[in-house]
Amino acid sequence: MSSLRPRITDEQRRARLGRRHLLSPAHRVTAVEDVADALVGLHATDAATVYLSACARLVEPSTAEVERGLYDDVTLVKLLSMRRTIFAVSSGLAPYVDASTARAIAARERAAFLKFLQQGTEGSWDEQRLARTEREVLAALAARGEATTAELAKDVPALRETILVSAGKPYAARQSVGSRLLRLLASDGHVRRSRPRGSWTSSMYAWAPVDQLPELPVRESKAEVARRWLASFGPATEADLKWWTGWTLGDTRRALADVGAQDVELAHGPGFALPDDLEDVAPAEPWAALLPGLDPTAMGWRDRDWYLSPEHVPALFDRAGNIGPTVWWNGRIVGGWAQRPNGEIAWRLLSNAGPDATSAIEAEAARLSSWLGDVRVTPRFRTPLERELVG
Repeated sequence: MSSLRPRITDEQRRARLGRRHLLSPAHRVTAVEDVADALVGLHATDAATVYLSACARLVEPSTAEVERGLYDDVTLVKLLSMRRTIFAVSSGLAPYVDASTARAIAARERAAFLKFLQQGTEGSWDEQRLARTEREVLAALAARGEATTAELAKDVPALRETILVSAGKPYAARQSVGSRLLRLLASDGHVRRSRPRGSWTSSMYAWAPVDQLPELPVRESKAEVARRWLASFGPATEADLKWWTGWTLGDTRRALADVGAQDVELAHGPGFALPDDLEDVAPAEPWAALLPGLDPTAMGWRDRDWYLSPEHVPALFDRAGNIGPTVWWNGRIVGGWAQRPNGEIAWRLLSNAGPDATSAIEAEAARLSSWLGDVRVTPRFRTPLERELVG
């Protein structure tokens, strides 16, 4: 029995990527906020990923442009959100991400941290002491304007206390209260990560106060995030959206219904698309891209066979499921890349993509090397091919 659903082929899905994810040179943009919105958000667990992902899609790659959005204008907001991952999202989208996802994660983080505190400090911390210490930290930060955790610990001695982690285990260790408490305040939306101390690749950053995001209804916020995701990553499956957001199946289905998502037939089964996204999309001009580890395009779907050959997964992913630096040609991952200690961008194809692809990839490698200059980037999550290419 034939399906009455509109059929969207893998080729049609790949044709959308070059345009919607700003990977075709003709579709690159000038503002980092436009990059973040095109991808719904930029992965920010690894400090360098935000810059590498953005610059791959900017007409003129510029770390200063990314820093403007993150630290000067603060039009990019980092939130612990989808899949309990830090994303940098535009200030316009941030309230929806906060209400749909981040707020629930923050509540779980707080409960887990309080339990962690009580167990690791032999009961010397309780909810009241935690709340009192948080108020002291926020007052000290307001007075300083911006400060690292170590600087705040000079004002609030409780931050210097330690928590015993994995008591009784061979790998037992102590962790400072401050390192966890500031992250908790960030997940609650009270503080933000400010400009790092060092280069843009550094994870040693200061903290700054931040205005609370407006509170929006949860259901409407989930619908808005689902709509934006389908506009950027659709057509896709229910499982893809559930995985990408980290929502329950019920919340995922409700959000798809609320945006009026249309049933479609994908190459590997049923999927969903926005009602105005059923027509064929002309492919962008041939394009190549060198994307960093954890790039939003590479990590946008649970089911990846339509753009990534399963036999290439062991070389490109670590054991925890984090993807490393990838080489793309016309909507497919065809290889990986790495930066060697001398600055050289080394890359390798895992499948034959033809001479046009080789020329385009060489040009992208030269573009990347040019704007990186003397900066050296090592992915936070190392993968087999990346390690091999570094040599």
